[in-house]
Amino acid sequence: MPSANRPIRIGMIVPSSNTCLEPQSYRILGDRRDVSLHFTRINVTRIALDDSSDKQFDAAGMHAAAELLATSDVDVIAWNGTSGSWLGADHDRRLVQGITDATGIPATTSTLAYMEAFKSFGTERIGLFTPYTGDVNEAVIESYAQAGVKTIDHRHLDLSDNESFASVTDAEMLPGSLELAASNPDALIYLCTNLYGANITAEVEERTGVPVLDSVAVTLWHCLKMAGAPLLDPRWGRLLTSS
Repeated sequence: MPSANRPIRIGMIVPSSNTCLEPQSYRILGDRRDVSLHFTRINVTRIALDDSSDKQFDAAGMHAAAELLATSDVDVIAWNGTSGSWLGADHDRRLVQGITDATGIPATTSTLAYMEAFKSFGTERIGLFTPYTGDVNEAVIESYAQAGVKTIDHRHLDLSDNESFASVTDAEMLPGSLELAASNPDALIYLCTNLYGANITAEVEERTGVPVLDSVAVTLWHCLKMAGAPLLDPRWGRLLTSS
């Protein structure tokens, strides 16, 4: 259990080429002093459906990164990446079990955070927005369908270089986001922790009435929930203030 004399500590395993999730997570927390974030990186540079890409998410590397975070006495460990969205939620369940077995610390991933959000909010029909290539989107859609979540429409930006995802602008995301919201999903999903979807969450929700779930915000929400900490301000997604 966290000491009463320190903030809750959240440890995050970060893709090496990700330049979004660390500053965005701090931005989402704002001036809160009840939580601190602590990061370590693993080598991830490319997102694709092939063996060389999949090897970036090898369990041994994840476990080693988690063991480094454990030396900081963190209260929760998260793999803050969405690879389980196409590798499958069971892949991530095995991963977090291995992390917890190795460290004794509760663990989650961005994919499992989404699974918890879908369950908590009764989300069954989504609009999916990613920076990925079309084949990755199709793999995500199939994986989500196996979990009982139907993708009714999707958009992808056909990028595979992970570092490039953070360069996608709000203006580039907004038109596709509004198109997806027009299909009236239960939620619009920004899938990628190196995509600044949270920047336009409040605007999209206000303009369309459709809830938005951004990967960085959802992962942080799940970590806070697991640690028993207060959740998020509604500007980062109105669903993430509760449950």
